[in-house]
Amino acid sequence: MRLLHRASPWRGLLAGQAAPLDDRLTALLAPLRDSLARLGPEPTLAASHTWQAELVDALSRLELPAWRIAQLISDHNDGLYRHAIELALNEMRGQGWGEPPVAFCVLTLGSAARHESLLRPDQDNAMLIADYADARHGEIDAFFQSLGERFTSRLDAAGIPLCPGHVMARWPMWRKRLGEWDAQLAIWTAERRVKRVQQANILLDFHPVYGATALAEALADSVARHVPAASLFLDEMAALLDESPVALDRFGRLAGGGKEAPHDGAVDLKLGGLMPLVGAVRLLALRHGLRAVATRDRLAALVAEGALAATEAAEAMRSLGRLQALLLEAQREARREGRAVDGWVGLDGLGEDQRLMLRHDLAVIRRLVRRAQASS
Repeated sequence: MRLLHRASPWRGLLAGQAAPLDDRLTALLAPLRDSLARLGPEPTLAASHTWQAELVDALSRLELPAWRIAQLISDHNDGLYRHAIELALNEMRGQGWGEPPVAFCVLTLGSAARHESLLRPDQDNAMLIADYADARHGEIDAFFQSLGERFTSRLDAAGIPLCPGHVMARWPMWRKRLGEWDAQLAIWTAERRVKRVQQANILLDFHPVYGATALAEALADSVARHVPAASLFLDEMAALLDESPVALDRFGRLAGGGKEAPHDGAVDLKLGGLMPLVGAVRLLALRHGLRAVATRDRLAALVAEGALAATEAAEAMRSLGRLQALLLEAQREARREGRAVDGWVGLDGLGEDQRLMLRHDLAVIRRLVRRAQASS
């Protein structure tokens, strides 16, 4: 399974499930080289997923920033997806299903699509299927339903859990013909309805991970047609930003604790930090018809569009990177101690300088949220 090559040398360094130990992996990259050697040439899906924690340790020893490590975790998960899909297709061929009856494309959604995943994300995926005659629906959809069930089950068995909200290609809601997706976007964006905006928010961060990328490009065209002009829909998207308030109280102090908190000195930096930032940047990008998906790419595109000052975008990028670093370190510590990996960070374990910087970063995010809402 291949990891997609990006502009950065780091994004192209891992050429497959076990990257070749070629001249790029010099002694300076010994932690990564040794880790890949331990993985071996043909690991199972489960072994490769388990190895991901070791990959993160190696990249941390190389002092890569957390935002770059998140990209590489996501790239590695892309590879697991492709491997799982290929295994499922091969199994179907062996059972007499034959080749896919029409072109298709599997999409990752959410943080996976933005290439911002940290440790232990669950599955969020969808499937685009080329248009076909209604008379063939029973035959064709049966094939792709079986494919969706098989590859998502393989990923679950390997350690990437099934989505508890059923956002997966195994379900008809997230497996449609291209024309049906276009019609779905028209319905979602036609009115100001909370549920429809919530569902659209899931789809609007998508990335093609396997299959015909032209279908994903066509879906992006549909988004560009429907979303920027849907003022009521975007107004509701702005209002929904209040559902994930920034983790500061009205005096600008860190707001931890709560019913779900593992202890009083904990703050949910995913819900109260990353999600408001991602949501605000998504809203601004959609209003301006921008097609970038990753938060950093969207911020850069907003600057290029003249919709955001370069200083504001740079500050937001720095805040995003620092939040990712805090979360990643908290998740690594939880894994080492055998605790659940989640979005909580213990404030008691932070130094005074870290607390001050966290307050600054959350204030940056709060201002960006307000700016996004004011653009409605």
